[in-house]
Amino acid sequence: MKSAYERAMERFASDEAPVVLTDAQKAELAALDERFRARHAERELFLDDLILKARRSGNWAELVELETQKTRELVGIKNDAEAAKDKVRQG
Repeated sequence: MKSAYERAMERFASDEAPVVLTDAQKAELAALDERFRARHAERELFLDDLILKARRSGNWAELVELETQKTRELVGIKNDAEAAKDKVRQG
């Protein structure tokens, strides 16, 4: 998995002309950002609540599992967002 920095450096290093986005593409990218930001926040709040309940009850095995799940899901949402934005950028 590449970081945003690595992707940016690859774009700058390429000999291709920079991609010029249309107003429609910019609007679609903004809508995607908003949608995925909301999805990210929703999952984070939900899982944080479960983590808090597990911590309060002393269920340490479930706590570790939930924290792992939270990390996995939030990274997955971020990757989905980047993939969707790349499709828009490519036309």
